[in-house]
Amino acid sequence: MAATTSMVTSLTFTIPSLGLRLPTRSYPCLKPQRRFVRKAASNVITATYELKAPPYPLNALEPHMSRETLEYHWGKHHRTYVENLNKQVVGTDLEGLSLEDIIIVTYNKGDILPAFNNAAQAWNHDFFWESMKPGGGGKPSGDLLDLIERDFGSFERFIEEFKAAAATQFGSGWAWLAYKANRLDVENAVNPWPSEKDKELVIVKSPNAVNPLVWDYFPLLTIDVWEHAYYLDFQNRRPDYISVFMEKLVSWETVNTRLEKAKARAAEREMEEERRRKEEEEGKPTNEEEDDDLEMYVDNDNDDSEAE
Repeated sequence: MAATTSMVTSLTFTIPSLGLRLPTRSYPCLKPQRRFVRKAASNVITATYELKAPPYPLNALEPHMSRETLEYHWGKHHRTYVENLNKQVVGTDLEGLSLEDIIIVTYNKGDILPAFNNAAQAWNHDFFWESMKPGGGGKPSGDLLDLIERDFGSFERFIEEFKAAAATQFGSGWAWLAYKANRLDVENAVNPWPSEKDKELVIVKSPNAVNPLVWDYFPLLTIDVWEHAYYLDFQNRRPDYISVFMEKLVSWETVNTRLEKAKARAAEREMEEERRRKEEEEGKPTNEEEDDDLEMYVDNDNDDSEAE
């Protein structure tokens, strides 16, 4: 089941105590499942983030990824991230925001604020489950394969570089294939590879819960290299797990769909930037200048518990 996408409402976040102001921007995102419930004896509506099931039965990836691994990884670790996130955001200004907005606000240029780890891990795991399918692996086709061959020289070279990134991520973390289309350094994070190049595929690895959204990249594929992702099936043989993931589990159809949406979103950004440029040249106020800023105050005293 392919992930659905949505455009997050553009907001300007101001965190006065940190001197951080995030620009108005729309982010491509996987839309988290949320349900709205009324608190007992209250008219307050609150958003609860739900644990989303993988898009296949828990035994569907066998023999490459066991049901037992999915029961522990999804049923315990992923569940704990979602439960902890709900505890952290309740009663704060983060409550009701999308996972993507929480991730962007609380990453804070690497000076991570409460709720980041659990929000990012909840998002990362949804993205990871949807990156796989029963009978996956093989080789992509179409524009995705063309871009891989253009940016890495060959599909085989891409596989080598992706495996190396996943194998050499020290400790817990992730390896990603992403579409880089921001052209400029990102105001909310240090762009890991500033470059004049645009609209290209890149491989990045990230520690702990960090994902490419904080660099304003479009994630296309990920592999979880936290030890709990593979230890029951592969013990300490991370390279074997990575090889099986690439050869037997990757859903290239999903990656291709994500690429098409990323390119469309990048084109929308270009049109919006051109519109703003023309308005500035003509002396017209932009939408950002016309709108009042939405100030967001993040409570630094929130519990930052997360699953191990």
